[in-house]
Amino acid sequence: MVNLPTELLRSYLAVIDFGGFTRAGEVIGRSQPAVSLQIKRLEKMVGYSLLRRSDRRLLPTEEGELLLRYARQILQLNDEVVKQLIRPEVSGRVRLGIPNEFAASFLPNVLGRFSKVYPDVSLEVICDLSGNLLQRLQYHELDLAIVIHPEPVDSQHRVWSEELVWVRGMDYAEFTQRPLPVVVAPQPCVYRERLLRALDANAIAWRIAYTGTSYNGIRAAVMAGLGVTVLARSTIPEGLEFFSSEAGFPKLAKADVALHFDSETATQAVHHLATFITSMQTH
Repeated sequence: MVNLPTELLRSYLAVIDFGGFTRAGEVIGRSQPAVSLQIKRLEKMVGYSLLRRSDRRLLPTEEGELLLRYARQILQLNDEVVKQLIRPEVSGRVRLGIPNEFAASFLPNVLGRFSKVYPDVSLEVICDLSGNLLQRLQYHELDLAIVIHPEPVDSQHRVWSEELVWVRGMDYAEFTQRPLPVVVAPQPCVYRERLLRALDANAIAWRIAYTGTSYNGIRAAVMAGLGVTVLARSTIPEGLEFFSSEAGFPKLAKADVALHFDSETATQAVHHLATFITSMQTH
Protein backbone atom coordinates (compact mmCIF):
# COMPACT_ATOMS: atom_id res chain seq x y z
CA MET A 1 0.00 0.00 0.00
CA VAL A 2 1.37 3.40 -1.02
CA ASN A 3 1.11 6.24 1.52
CA LEU A 4 0.98 9.70 -0.06
CA PRO A 5 2.84 12.25 2.13
CA THR A 6 0.74 15.32 2.90
CA GLU A 7 3.66 17.64 2.11
CA LEU A 8 3.70 16.33 -1.47
CA LEU A 9 -0.05 16.76 -1.81
CA ARG A 10 0.18 20.28 -0.40
CA SER A 11 2.88 21.20 -2.93
CA TYR A 12 0.79 19.75 -5.75
CA LEU A 13 -2.24 21.81 -4.72
CA ALA A 14 -0.08 24.93 -4.53
CA VAL A 15 1.23 24.37 -8.07
CA ILE A 16 -2.33 24.01 -9.39
CA ASP A 17 -3.80 26.89 -7.39
CA PHE A 18 -1.02 29.33 -8.25
CA GLY A 19 -0.24 28.12 -11.77
CA GLY A 20 3.43 27.22 -11.50
CA PHE A 21 6.39 25.99 -9.46
CA THR A 22 7.88 29.41 -8.68
CA ARG A 23 4.78 30.99 -7.17
CA ALA A 24 3.88 27.75 -5.39
CA GLY A 25 7.35 27.69 -3.83
CA GLU A 26 6.93 31.26 -2.59
CA VAL A 27 3.63 30.40 -0.94
CA ILE A 28 4.75 27.20 0.80
CA GLY A 29 8.27 28.38 1.55
CA ARG A 30 10.29 26.14 -0.79
CA SER A 31 12.52 26.78 -3.77
CA GLN A 32 11.28 26.20 -7.31
CA PRO A 33 13.61 23.17 -7.83
CA ALA A 34 12.45 21.66 -4.52
CA VAL A 35 8.79 21.92 -5.55
CA SER A 36 9.58 20.41 -8.94
CA LEU A 37 11.31 17.47 -7.28
CA GLN A 38 8.33 16.96 -4.97
CA ILE A 39 5.95 16.77 -7.93
CA LYS A 40 8.22 14.26 -9.72
CA ARG A 41 8.32 12.18 -6.55
CA LEU A 42 4.53 12.27 -6.31
CA GLU A 43 4.16 11.30 -9.97
CA LYS A 44 6.51 8.36 -9.43
CA MET A 45 4.46 7.19 -6.44
CA VAL A 46 1.12 7.27 -8.28
CA GLY A 47 2.51 6.15 -11.64
CA TYR A 48 1.03 8.97 -13.73
CA SER A 49 1.95 12.41 -15.07
CA LEU A 50 -0.03 14.91 -13.04
CA LEU A 51 0.63 18.19 -14.83
CA ARG A 52 0.29 19.58 -18.33
CA ARG A 53 1.21 23.03 -19.60
CA SER A 54 -1.38 25.37 -21.10
CA ASP A 55 0.06 28.68 -22.28
CA ARG A 56 2.09 29.85 -19.29
CA ARG A 57 0.10 27.99 -16.65
CA LEU A 58 0.34 24.43 -15.33
CA LEU A 59 -2.93 22.50 -15.29
CA PRO A 60 -3.78 19.00 -14.00
CA THR A 61 -3.93 16.03 -16.33
CA GLU A 62 -6.97 13.73 -16.21
CA GLU A 63 -5.27 11.65 -13.49
CA GLY A 64 -4.16 14.87 -11.83
CA GLU A 65 -7.78 16.06 -11.61
CA LEU A 66 -8.69 12.85 -9.76
CA LEU A 67 -5.81 13.26 -7.34
CA LEU A 68 -6.66 16.94 -6.90
CA ARG A 69 -10.17 16.19 -5.65
CA TYR A 70 -8.97 13.69 -3.08
CA ALA A 71 -5.93 15.76 -2.09
CA ARG A 72 -8.13 18.70 -1.08
CA GLN A 73 -10.25 16.42 1.10
CA ILE A 74 -7.21 14.71 2.65
CA LEU A 75 -5.50 18.01 3.49
CA GLN A 76 -8.67 19.58 4.82
CA LEU A 77 -9.17 16.64 7.20
CA ASN A 78 -5.49 16.69 8.14
CA ASP A 79 -5.59 20.41 8.90
CA GLU A 80 -8.78 20.12 10.93
CA VAL A 81 -7.28 17.37 13.09
CA VAL A 82 -4.06 19.33 13.61
CA LYS A 83 -5.98 22.48 14.53
CA GLN A 84 -8.08 20.57 17.05
CA LEU A 85 -5.17 18.74 18.67
CA ILE A 86 -2.35 21.27 18.37
CA ARG A 87 -3.39 24.67 19.61
CA PRO A 88 -0.86 27.26 18.40
CA GLU A 89 0.09 29.92 20.92
CA VAL A 90 -0.98 32.93 18.89
CA SER A 91 -2.40 36.05 20.49
CA GLY A 92 -2.98 39.70 19.73
CA ARG A 93 -5.52 41.89 17.96
CA VAL A 94 -6.37 41.89 14.26
CA ARG A 95 -8.38 44.70 12.65
CA LEU A 96 -10.08 43.02 9.70
CA GLY A 97 -12.01 44.85 7.01
CA ILE A 98 -14.67 43.00 5.01
CA PRO A 99 -17.25 44.18 2.44
CA ASN A 100 -20.65 44.93 3.97
CA GLU A 101 -22.49 42.12 2.20
CA PHE A 102 -20.04 39.44 3.38
CA ALA A 103 -20.77 40.02 7.05
CA ALA A 104 -23.76 37.68 7.30
CA SER A 105 -22.00 34.66 5.78
CA PHE A 106 -18.33 35.34 6.42
CA LEU A 107 -18.50 36.12 10.12
CA PRO A 108 -20.01 32.82 11.30
CA ASN A 109 -18.56 30.51 8.63
CA VAL A 110 -14.94 31.65 8.63
CA LEU A 111 -14.26 33.98 11.54
CA GLY A 112 -16.29 31.85 13.92
CA ARG A 113 -14.10 28.85 13.14
CA PHE A 114 -10.93 30.95 13.36
CA SER A 115 -11.87 32.14 16.86
CA LYS A 116 -12.30 28.54 18.01
CA VAL A 117 -8.86 27.58 16.70
CA TYR A 118 -7.15 30.77 17.92
CA PRO A 119 -9.10 31.82 21.03
CA ASP A 120 -6.42 34.27 22.17
CA VAL A 121 -6.67 36.39 19.02
CA SER A 122 -9.04 39.34 19.36
CA LEU A 123 -10.83 40.25 16.13
CA GLU A 124 -12.08 43.74 15.37
CA VAL A 125 -14.21 43.60 12.22
CA ILE A 126 -14.96 46.71 10.17
CA CYS A 127 -17.57 46.47 7.39
CA ASP A 128 -17.37 48.97 4.55
CA LEU A 129 -17.19 49.36 0.78
CA SER A 130 -14.14 47.74 -0.79
CA GLY A 131 -12.69 51.06 -1.98
CA ASN A 132 -12.97 52.48 1.52
CA LEU A 133 -11.36 49.38 3.02
CA LEU A 134 -8.30 49.79 0.80
CA GLN A 135 -8.03 53.40 1.87
CA ARG A 136 -8.29 52.46 5.54
CA LEU A 137 -5.57 49.89 5.02
CA GLN A 138 -3.30 52.54 3.51
CA TYR A 139 -3.97 54.79 6.51
CA HIS A 140 -3.05 51.89 8.85
CA GLU A 141 -6.57 51.76 10.27
CA LEU A 142 -6.77 48.07 9.30
CA ASP A 143 -4.32 45.17 9.51
CA LEU A 144 -6.03 43.01 6.88
CA ALA A 145 -8.73 43.66 4.28
CA ILE A 146 -10.85 41.46 2.05
CA VAL A 147 -11.53 43.51 -1.08
CA ILE A 148 -13.77 43.04 -4.11
CA HIS A 149 -12.01 44.37 -7.22
CA PRO A 150 -13.72 46.00 -10.21
CA GLU A 151 -11.17 44.48 -12.61
CA PRO A 152 -9.57 40.99 -12.74
CA VAL A 153 -6.81 40.33 -10.20
CA ASP A 154 -3.71 38.25 -10.94
CA SER A 155 -3.61 34.79 -9.38
CA GLN A 156 -0.89 35.89 -6.96
CA HIS A 157 -3.37 38.01 -5.01
CA ARG A 158 -6.77 36.54 -5.91
CA VAL A 159 -8.32 34.36 -3.20
CA TRP A 160 -11.61 33.55 -4.92
CA SER A 161 -14.09 34.90 -7.47
CA GLU A 162 -17.71 35.86 -6.96
CA GLU A 163 -20.50 35.41 -9.50
CA LEU A 164 -22.37 38.72 -9.83
CA VAL A 165 -26.10 38.53 -10.54
CA TRP A 166 -29.10 40.81 -10.92
CA VAL A 167 -31.29 40.78 -7.81
CA ARG A 168 -34.91 41.74 -7.22
CA GLY A 169 -37.57 41.50 -4.56
CA MET A 170 -39.70 38.37 -4.61
CA ASP A 171 -42.75 40.30 -5.90
CA TYR A 172 -40.93 42.65 -8.27
CA ALA A 173 -41.68 42.14 -11.96
CA GLU A 174 -41.43 45.59 -13.60
CA PHE A 175 -38.50 44.71 -15.85
CA THR A 176 -39.91 46.75 -18.76
CA GLN A 177 -40.11 49.97 -16.79
CA ARG A 178 -37.89 52.67 -18.32
CA PRO A 179 -35.91 54.28 -17.04
CA LEU A 180 -35.21 51.20 -14.92
CA PRO A 181 -35.18 51.97 -11.17
CA VAL A 182 -32.00 50.70 -9.54
CA VAL A 183 -30.84 50.42 -5.94
CA VAL A 184 -27.14 51.05 -5.37
CA ALA A 185 -24.52 51.91 -2.77
CA PRO A 186 -22.63 55.20 -3.06
CA GLN A 187 -19.29 55.43 -4.83
CA PRO A 188 -16.83 53.74 -4.68
CA CYS A 189 -18.82 50.50 -5.03
CA VAL A 190 -17.88 47.67 -7.39
CA TYR A 191 -21.48 46.50 -7.76
CA ARG A 192 -22.69 50.02 -8.57
CA GLU A 193 -19.99 50.40 -11.22
CA ARG A 194 -20.74 47.02 -12.80
CA LEU A 195 -24.51 47.62 -12.75
CA LEU A 196 -24.44 51.05 -14.38
CA ARG A 197 -21.75 50.06 -16.89
CA ALA A 198 -23.74 46.99 -17.98
CA LEU A 199 -26.96 48.98 -18.42
CA ASP A 200 -25.21 51.70 -20.42
CA ALA A 201 -23.46 49.12 -22.62
CA ASN A 202 -26.84 47.57 -23.45
CA ALA A 203 -28.63 50.89 -23.97
CA ILE A 204 -31.00 50.31 -21.04
CA ALA A 205 -32.14 53.62 -19.57
CA TRP A 206 -31.92 53.77 -15.77
CA ARG A 207 -32.51 55.98 -12.78
CA ILE A 208 -31.22 55.67 -9.24
CA ALA A 209 -34.28 55.08 -7.07
CA TYR A 210 -32.40 54.54 -3.83
CA THR A 211 -28.82 54.95 -2.59
CA GLY A 212 -27.97 53.12 0.61
CA THR A 213 -24.78 53.23 2.63
CA SER A 214 -25.56 49.95 4.42
CA TYR A 215 -26.17 46.44 3.11
CA ASN A 216 -29.33 46.16 5.21
CA GLY A 217 -30.66 49.39 3.71
CA ILE A 218 -30.09 48.15 0.16
CA ARG A 219 -31.68 44.82 1.02
CA ALA A 220 -34.77 46.55 2.46
CA ALA A 221 -35.12 48.84 -0.57
CA VAL A 222 -34.93 45.98 -3.07
CA MET A 223 -37.28 43.88 -0.97
CA ALA A 224 -39.76 46.77 -0.94
CA GLY A 225 -39.73 46.84 -4.75
CA LEU A 226 -37.99 50.19 -5.17
CA GLY A 227 -35.76 48.72 -7.86
CA VAL A 228 -33.25 46.05 -8.80
CA THR A 229 -29.60 45.78 -7.83
CA VAL A 230 -26.49 43.64 -8.33
CA LEU A 231 -24.95 41.41 -5.66
CA ALA A 232 -22.56 38.50 -5.36
CA ARG A 233 -24.69 35.39 -5.73
CA SER A 234 -23.28 33.88 -2.52
CA THR A 235 -24.49 36.87 -0.48
CA ILE A 236 -28.13 37.08 -1.63
CA PRO A 237 -30.20 37.32 1.58
CA GLU A 238 -33.55 35.74 2.34
CA GLY A 239 -36.41 37.65 0.74
CA LEU A 240 -34.53 38.46 -2.48
CA GLU A 241 -33.93 36.42 -5.62
CA PHE A 242 -31.61 36.64 -8.60
CA PHE A 243 -32.57 36.72 -12.25
CA SER A 244 -30.39 36.57 -15.35
CA SER A 245 -31.68 36.97 -18.87
CA GLU A 246 -35.17 38.34 -18.36
CA ALA A 247 -36.02 41.44 -20.40
CA GLY A 248 -32.60 41.43 -22.03
CA PHE A 249 -30.57 41.95 -18.88
CA PRO A 250 -26.88 41.38 -19.64
CA LYS A 251 -24.74 38.68 -18.05
CA LEU A 252 -22.26 40.12 -15.58
CA ALA A 253 -18.59 39.14 -15.37
CA LYS A 254 -17.32 37.61 -12.14
CA ALA A 255 -15.62 39.83 -9.58
CA ASP A 256 -12.30 38.82 -8.03
CA VAL A 257 -11.83 38.94 -4.28
CA ALA A 258 -8.35 39.54 -2.88
CA LEU A 259 -6.72 39.64 0.53
CA HIS A 260 -4.61 42.71 1.28
CA PHE A 261 -2.08 43.20 4.08
CA ASP A 262 1.56 44.19 4.57
CA SER A 263 3.33 40.84 4.83
CA GLU A 264 6.55 42.48 6.08
CA THR A 265 5.04 44.31 9.06
CA ALA A 266 2.09 42.00 9.80
CA THR A 267 1.99 40.26 13.16
CA GLN A 268 1.87 36.50 13.60
CA ALA A 269 -1.86 36.77 14.31
CA VAL A 270 -2.44 38.61 11.01
CA HIS A 271 -0.47 36.00 9.07
CA HIS A 272 -2.43 33.17 10.70
CA LEU A 273 -5.76 34.81 9.89
CA ALA A 274 -4.71 35.45 6.27
CA THR A 275 -3.65 31.81 5.87
CA PHE A 276 -6.86 30.59 7.52
CA ILE A 277 -9.07 32.68 5.24
CA THR A 278 -7.19 31.54 2.13
CA SER A 279 -7.39 27.87 3.08
CA MET A 280 -11.11 28.10 3.93
CA GLN A 281 -11.95 29.73 0.59
CA THR A 282 -9.81 27.54 -1.66
CA HIS A 283 -10.65 24.12 -0.15
